[in-house]
Amino acid sequence: MLKSILLLFSGIILLKNTNGQQADTSALLKEVMVRAYEQNRSLREVGAPVTVVGDRQLRRSGNNSLVPAINMVPGVRMEERSPGSYRLNIRGSSLRSPFGVRNVKVYLNGIPFTDPGGNTYFNQLSFFDVAGIEILKGPGSSIYGAGTGGVMLVNTMADSVYNGALLNYSKGSFNTDNISGGIQWGNTAFQNKFSYSHQSSDGYRDHSSMRRDVASWQTRIQNGEKQTLSAYVLFGDLYYKTPGGLTRAQYLANPKAARPATPSLPSATDNQAAIYQKTFWAGVQQQYRFSDHLNNTTSLYGAFSRIKNPAILNYERRSEPHFGGRTHFDYTAMLRRIELKITAGMELQQGYFSIKVYKNNRGNSDSLRTDDEVNNRQLSFFTQASLSFPGGWIATAGISLNKTSVRLDRLSSVPAFTYNTSFSNEYAPRISLLKKIGQRASVYGVVSKGFSPPTVAELLSSTSVINTGLEAEEGINYEAGMRGSFIRNRLTIDLSAFYFGLRNAITQRRDQSGADFFVNAGDTRQKGFESALSYQLAVSKDHFISNALLWANYTFYHFRYKTFKQGVNDFSGNPLPGVAPNTLTAGIDLATRPGIYVHLHYFYSDRIALNDAGAEHAASYQLPAFRAGYKKQWGAHIITDLFIAGDNLANEKYSLGNDINAAGSRFYNAAPGFNYQAGIRVQLQ
Repeated sequence: MLKSILLLFSGIILLKNTNGQQADTSALLKEVMVRAYEQNRSLREVGAPVTVVGDRQLRRSGNNSLVPAINMVPGVRMEERSPGSYRLNIRGSSLRSPFGVRNVKVYLNGIPFTDPGGNTYFNQLSFFDVAGIEILKGPGSSIYGAGTGGVMLVNTMADSVYNGALLNYSKGSFNTDNISGGIQWGNTAFQNKFSYSHQSSDGYRDHSSMRRDVASWQTRIQNGEKQTLSAYVLFGDLYYKTPGGLTRAQYLANPKAARPATPSLPSATDNQAAIYQKTFWAGVQQQYRFSDHLNNTTSLYGAFSRIKNPAILNYERRSEPHFGGRTHFDYTAMLRRIELKITAGMELQQGYFSIKVYKNNRGNSDSLRTDDEVNNRQLSFFTQASLSFPGGWIATAGISLNKTSVRLDRLSSVPAFTYNTSFSNEYAPRISLLKKIGQRASVYGVVSKGFSPPTVAELLSSTSVINTGLEAEEGINYEAGMRGSFIRNRLTIDLSAFYFGLRNAITQRRDQSGADFFVNAGDTRQKGFESALSYQLAVSKDHFISNALLWANYTFYHFRYKTFKQGVNDFSGNPLPGVAPNTLTAGIDLATRPGIYVHLHYFYSDRIALNDAGAEHAASYQLPAFRAGYKKQWGAHIITDLFIAGDNLANEKYSLGNDINAAGSRFYNAAPGFNYQAGIRVQLQ
């Protein structure tokens, strides 16, 4: 890792010396505007750990998934356990996520995308559906409701408006095909966009093929100066096989193998373990400006997911209709020389889930084991005030009141019975203070509380036992940070340090069959440091190299159980499993005047504890990768982009998406070795 850092900074010095005499000011780093915490400010004026994943980050790798771009963000780790199966970790939040996205609230164009049960089907979004993401790290409960891991604000429509069509096609390792097409038309008052994408792959392990089809339509209407209407409709059809975890011996012998059979259980292949998932989601939003001081944003959505999941032991069928909405009023005024902004609103989500679990008979549902109907609701009221004082001081205080309730009717029991639980009156305050230093830098401090009730999947885990003893986790985060741009706006720095104390932390377990269940793991103490640096080299459009950016992100985590005893086992003081103490990602982006471009990047992960006892660790690994291409405009209406991308260039063997606390020590899910992708992008406008 140290060698890579030295090479990176050697490159900075070399390129700076060769291009330092002529600067192209149009290539300098631009100020980023964010919507986080309903601030709608420059990132430099937001007192919170917020990172933006924009077009530059999305184009550094191939277009098969969002995983590489998101993993360039310090403190965020997205894992692909097998093609199409994602897990998202913000500051260690995957402690309670055996798969999928939990304890991270996701909004799509400002509308709740996470369902009222606490789960997010992030894998229903294709790479081409995403124009940008804002990632809010740490508790965001003061304005976004339940959650201690963080918040993701996903945007699907780019700021630029054009009439035309877009076509992407690529072919890659493991017989991976990825095709996407879309048309966009309109003007500043009326925009429409329709897109479709198809992706398929044989997978890099046995029993790991996947297929995904996603169609979407979105529109935005500007009705005069006061009203803006927008809508987004998505249909996704996803199928992927789940190869299952391996023991260390199995992983070392053949990392591509699927989980083999045991004397008491069939193999993943025998029982055709897989996910079949169809999701329909539709949301509308209105922004209305009553006056220069008062405006309102209101959104409504409805969604339906149908999931079939043959697993090693069970065959689960789920129907998950849900709906909800969010509204908030924003008031701004000047009180002498003080700018005041007040936000107040509410969010409601309601779900009616039907979950049936059968015995799995070689990929077919057999005898019924449980039949449950789940009525789940999340309600949040929130308010926030922000004061901008003379001298560059910005103070923000917010608080939310949250209530989560779950009613579960087990119809398969004789007689049927009902289980009710609720987590109410959970106040989640947040206070931040920011001081601007000059025109381009700021420092901030923030204290925030988050709470996260158990998700429906945790209360009703795959063991089919209702977990009546599971409690909500809650914690307080103390954080200080600074960000700014220096050296004539070429160097940007974003640093943060935090201390997060979590009570009743929820962690996963796996029984001998591979079924998940969850327990409260006492208290944790999580200390961390995150840094992001980038340097825009002084270049000129008259030179062969027209743009060059060097960047590096580093994360250090010291996450420990404070008190955690389970029976005779005392795990107090042990590292939290699933979290790497050190990670580093770095790279260089180069563009040339003729249109040739190169993105080189590198990722390092420290070793990771795999269970609460700290008895076994996944080894550290390094992943060099690149994307190179040729972009050219033909006349006034056609732009082409030919590219090739490669990942894991050293062909390193490593495990990604490890199964934490797995029974039988089946921790390992092998990641792909060296892999490549080549493709073309054609834009007509």
